[in-house]
Amino acid sequence: MYLLEVDDYRILIDCGLDFDLDEKGRRLLYEEQESVFPFEASMINIVLLTHAHIDHSGHIPNLFKEGFEGRVVCTEPTLALSELLLHDVARINRRRVDSMSQPGKKKKKKKKELPKDIYLEKDVADAMNSFVPVAFGRAYRVSEHVKVTYYPAGHLLGAAHIYLEITENGQKKTLCFSGDIGRMNYPLVVDPGPVPQADYVICESTYGNRTHVDTKSPDDALMDVIQRTCVDKPGRLIIPAFSVGRTQALLYVLNRLYVNRKLPPIKVFSDSPLAHASMRVYQRFYRMLNRAAREFQEDNGELFDFENLTFVAGTAESQNLSNYKEPSIIISASGMIQGGRVEHHVAANIQNPYATILLIGYASEGTLGWRLLNGLEHINLKGEAVKVLANVEKIDVFSGHGDLTDLENFIRQHDADKLKKIFLVHGEPESMEFFRSVLNGHHYQHVEIPERGSSYEL
Repeated sequence: MYLLEVDDYRILIDCGLDFDLDEKGRRLLYEEQESVFPFEASMINIVLLTHAHIDHSGHIPNLFKEGFEGRVVCTEPTLALSELLLHDVARINRRRVDSMSQPGKKKKKKKKELPKDIYLEKDVADAMNSFVPVAFGRAYRVSEHVKVTYYPAGHLLGAAHIYLEITENGQKKTLCFSGDIGRMNYPLVVDPGPVPQADYVICESTYGNRTHVDTKSPDDALMDVIQRTCVDKPGRLIIPAFSVGRTQALLYVLNRLYVNRKLPPIKVFSDSPLAHASMRVYQRFYRMLNRAAREFQEDNGELFDFENLTFVAGTAESQNLSNYKEPSIIISASGMIQGGRVEHHVAANIQNPYATILLIGYASEGTLGWRLLNGLEHINLKGEAVKVLANVEKIDVFSGHGDLTDLENFIRQHDADKLKKIFLVHGEPESMEFFRSVLNGHHYQHVEIPERGSSYEL
């Protein structure tokens, strides 16, 4: 969430929700919060959204609740995916609010007493009325002094780098906000595209101190795990995966393996209604995917669905998967095993030595996924310590974030002699510090790591 002020015109680039979870993966509500934002929402003129993920879009309904009356500008796929994701947060919020009035708990609070950062379905619907889609590669004038162009960022369907040209008093300044930078040759989505030279770059640094370690293709890496966990031994493979982006990539690769007759007749269960809704968005905008995905769609008529795949709908059907005894693959959210249906699947199989839990992306410190990867020997189930007997593995070919090499390549599009300053954001402190040292080695000397709430005059 970045606020850019040009005279009296205020632009918000992204409006992300950064919330904490309790020990059960449920969102913590901050009831004493006076305001969600460190600025007056009604003073914002426009929001420029890089992509749909909640850490970039999740506070947009609250912005409208607090008085914002402008437009939210994004690509058309980002609009469609944002609507799904924001409604999903609203449903989670609804359950939390309803739980306040259950018997034996606090009496239901009046609406005005609800935490300030809670929004519900109507708030999302109201916000979506002000979303405006734009195309990649076209410059749009959003004010007298500001032009904006969206460039493909990879990472997620519709994700963008945002490039701004600002003209004041006969002088021109250019800024580039990276959004989240994708990786090269990722399933489905396009590679990160080039952007013009900028004076200032605000760059994410999630993988600023790491490179992806797997050298196999996604097809080969996934097939290797399936062979070992479901064929060589008749086991169950559980894959925690984020509903938007990661699950689509997984199912597309599984479909490719099926079409190429490499995937044995193993039942695959996709257990996430949000993922299923997102697949329809990917199908709708398949012409904005990479060339291989477009050709696969045109040759086969379907990106994700194949004969042995079952889409799981209701909660009861999800829980009944525990009764399926044949070798199988279960793909379910959340990706870090912190909340979501996948918690049930992990709990039901944690003592099964024929089960494998495959982590395919980043897991934040403290989450169950992170603890399992770090050798957790027992988990707590219904107040009882239960020994971890299931196998735990990790592959990173499905990580949607570019690694250190990809981040370097993004910055090195910009001439160090012309680039006035780089701001590193969206990363752990050690990632940003390491990335800064790497950039310094490439003669980018003006690299800033801002604190939250810092202000700069450009």
